[in-house]
Amino acid sequence: MNVRVNLFAQMRRAAGAAAVDLELPSGATLGQALETFYEAHPRLGGFRSSVMTAVGLEYAAEDHVLTDGEEISLIPPVQGG
Repeated sequence: MNVRVNLFAQMRRAAGAAAVDLELPSGATLGQALETFYEAHPRLGGFRSSVMTAVGLEYAAEDHVLTDGEEISLIPPVQGG
């Protein structure tokens, strides 16, 4: 199955792309998708501990089972004042 990972703010700048497509086995979880993503993009690994993760329009836990075509959003903390 295929899912799209949407990137925002400093993650988008660091990756040089707004989104990345991932190929995953059927029945993969969000946690497995994140492992695949960070293995393919190790320089973004520093964001992992502070990023909020959503599937579709709702925040999701790593045990969420993905379906083909879903979109994952990695939302880094907001800075500024």
